[in-house]
Parts: sequence; C-alpha cells; structure tokens
Amino acid sequence: MKLILIEDVQGLGYKDDVVEVKSGYGRNYLIPQLKAVIASPSALKVLAENQRQRAHKLAKIKADAEALAAQIAAITDLTIAAKVSENGTVFGSVNAAQIAEALAAKGVTVDRKNIEVAPVKEVGKYNAKINLHKEVSVELPFEVVAE
Repeated sequence: MKLILIEDVQGLGYKDDVVEVKSGYGRNYLIPQLKAVIASPSALKVLAENQRQRAHKLAKIKADAEALAAQIAAITDLTIAAKVSENGTVFGSVNAAQIAEALAAKGVTVDRKNIEVAPVKEVGKYNAKINLHKEVSVELPFEVVAE
C-alpha cells in the first residue's frame, strides 16, 4: 500500500515522503492516527505542487538544521549525573529525555524524539545520534557520571 506521510514517522520516513507499507499498518495505524494519506494520483499531484512551492522554505529549514548541528558538534563536555550503585550501575537508565535536558542547560533546544540513544545503564562515555533533518544528523558524545 502506497502512502504519503503527513508527519515524520520514526523508522519509516519523513513528512511528504511516499512510502510502501503493509496494508494493515497503513489502514489500522497510519491513516487513523492522521500520520499518512493514501497516495492516489490526485494526492501525488497536490504533493508535487506543494513541494514545488515550498522548495525555498525547505532550503532555509535545512540551513537552520545545519547551523544547529554545528552548534551541537561544538559541545564536547556534556555530562549527565545519575544515581549510581556501588558497582557503577545506574539506577534506571539514561535516556533521550535526560540528554535533551542537558542540552537545554547548555542553551541548545532539541526535541527528545529526535535523539537516538541505546539505554545507558553504566557510568562511562557514550554517543547519541541526533536527527535534525532528513539529511542532517550529528553524533553527540556524552558522559554519565555518579551523582
């Protein structure tokens, strides 16, 4: 089933992408949640016209994402304090929300949904991937320390 995404769907695509999904996923999840519409010929023509009109706006959005990526790449000393047991294991885990809060404290606003990080359960140095645009992503090194 071909669909046009109305918003970004993690692991599937970005807004205005035409994607092929199984019909159950499309009919039971994407369409009812207003995340996609069926890619009919008329919908594809409307999409093409909208993309043509938005081309200059998209260039500005990408430039802003690249500027934010440069700002994030300049951060090298991001530390996240967590409660730790005696053997260095974190109670719970360090997740994307905590990384977003630490970035906000540094003056950089990033949506936690755009941060990809495996659950961190021990003290140490790690990397997180931040997706700012479909063509712009940046690796962010961070360190988990005992509180």
